[in-house]
Amino acid sequence: MELRSAIRPDLPLQQRSEALAATLPPLLVAAERVASSVAQGVHGRRRVGQGEAFWQFRPYELGDTPQTIDWRQTAKSDRVFVRQMEWEAAQSIWLWRDSSASMDWSSDRNLETKRARADLLLLGLAVLAIQAGERVALAGTGRRPDASRATLTRLTLEIERGAEAVRLPDEDGLAPRQELPRFGQLVWFGDFLQPLEVVEARVRYFAERGLRGHILQILDPAEEGLPFRGRVRFEGLEGETPWLLSRVETVRGAYLERLAQQRDGLIEIARRAGWTAGVHHTDSTPQSALLGLYQTLAVQPGRR
Repeated sequence: MELRSAIRPDLPLQQRSEALAATLPPLLVAAERVASSVAQGVHGRRRVGQGEAFWQFRPYELGDTPQTIDWRQTAKSDRVFVRQMEWEAAQSIWLWRDSSASMDWSSDRNLETKRARADLLLLGLAVLAIQAGERVALAGTGRRPDASRATLTRLTLEIERGAEAVRLPDEDGLAPRQELPRFGQLVWFGDFLQPLEVVEARVRYFAERGLRGHILQILDPAEEGLPFRGRVRFEGLEGETPWLLSRVETVRGAYLERLAQQRDGLIEIARRAGWTAGVHHTDSTPQSALLGLYQTLAVQPGRR
């Protein structure tokens, strides 16, 4: 499949997101569900969760509440069984992107800022998810996920309004801690340059509550390669102390090693939590990132 990047930058954000989503195959999630239904012998949208229709019994697992135990079925054997109900038709996906000042940066006027690219990818994914019948919401707003056409308009307004639209603000540049239903999915967009222990604690918070997720680290190409030469003054966007280097070449090797450690650390954090992680650069096409992300979500381990 050839990915094209002819998306007019002067169009409104929602139209650019819809145009981006239109270049991708909208059948990925649907195809995954069809395959799942063939394997299980049931409709592809059946999955564990809250609902009124009985689905199946399964052995009790650590973390299950006593209220889910079916004592009649348990009395028939020497094992404890849990009654599972059919999930509502659509999966719930919570989307979040880093809104901190570090995202408002681009090394070249011809490149989007990291925030602009994150906004585009977030809405592009929302378009694809809603087309596939999934429900989406922006994390921190307190809204329930929805799959209506109006959801895209609301998401666009929430993103453009920034902090004014959220009930729970970002914590440490990461998705805010909030109680979410089990078996949902979280998708995070950001540069993820925070200390790894801070990221791990937040990922663990959600993973321990039964949520799966994906981390997409978005970086400017200059952050990836540190291509500067000679005397350079670095000024932070979040109040950091300026740093003047007489020859930036002398620190390039150490910088690249540290960045690689950060990326590897993010991947390992995601792996331990049963999540997935990837990296995207703003000089790459947004189509390639969205296609890869969508495919990852469609086949993510642990989906039922």
